[in-house]
Amino acid sequence: MVTGRERKAINRDYFNSYVWKPALAEAGVIASLEEGNTNGARVWEPSRENGFHALRHFYASEEREAGESVVSLARRLGHSDPGFTLRKYSPFLPRAGARGSAAIDAISA
Repeated sequence: MVTGRERKAINRDYFNSYVWKPALAEAGVIASLEEGNTNGARVWEPSRENGFHALRHFYASEEREAGESVVSLARRLGHSDPGFTLRKYSPFLPRAGARGSAAIDAISA
């Protein structure tokens, strides 16, 4: 959870527009803020894969990769069905299967 000075959760839209997206733009990951918007809204390059929600995917994927229980992870993510969590985050596990392969390699060596 991302918190502010008051130790309360930061609004995700605020964090995305004023913290996350400016950092990505500064790093050259996305284009800079579009200027000249008449209604004063902050309009960033659309980038769902680089948006705030990407942090959630990163967190969940790393937890699963480290061997965290699907049930525990589902609870923390607010999913009522651990099967949903497993289906949603399994594609984000690039190193999936490496432990099993290493174990078989160690046995057969």
